[in-house]
Amino acid sequence: MNPDTAAPQISEKRVTCPTCSGNSVYAPSNPFRPFCSERCKNIDLGAWASENFRMPAAGLPEDPKTDLQ
Repeated sequence: MNPDTAAPQISEKRVTCPTCSGNSVYAPSNPFRPFCSERCKNIDLGAWASENFRMPAAGLPEDPKTDLQ
């Protein structure tokens, strides 16, 4: 086989699954990417639906114009 005509080797990109921390293929062949499986994708979706993911927030600033003390 001539090395000039050989197809280049394309390696699949692997990422860490956000749910289980396992290996996940990040390619069109994985319909659940970046998750490794449908189960991990549904676990993450359930966490969002039950509002387990929240951004920390400070209280609202006091408005001196409307403070009637």
